[in-house]
Amino acid sequence: MKGFSALMVIALVNGLIHCQVFFLLYGAVGLTQANSNLAAFGVAAAFSFYVNALFIFEPGEPWRGYLLFNGLMGIASYGIGSIGDALSSPGWLAVALYFLLKLTTGYSLFRFKLLRDAQQL
Repeated sequence: MKGFSALMVIALVNGLIHCQVFFLLYGAVGLTQANSNLAAFGVAAAFSFYVNALFIFEPGEPWRGYLLFNGLMGIASYGIGSIGDALSSPGWLAVALYFLLKLTTGYSLFRFKLLRDAQQL
């Protein structure tokens, strides 16, 4: 299973993992939105990296761009959580905004990679 459908399944499972970890840490443990969102991102990103390595990445494909993307998304997850903490907004709003950002940027990155790979053929 490769391509867009595989990435969408991985992204949706990633989002479910992110939500569960976030609400566990934010609601049950009592961490801030920023720390809960960053920790949830870390768990979900580890899952995605493992599954992408199994099904999506080609052997010998450089991972630098993927790791850079995840680093930037980690910063964004903490930033969105920090804004949520500062505004005292509900936790679901931080998770929803982050999930929309991740889907949008992930899809854009996928399209960019597809177009770049098609031009190299």
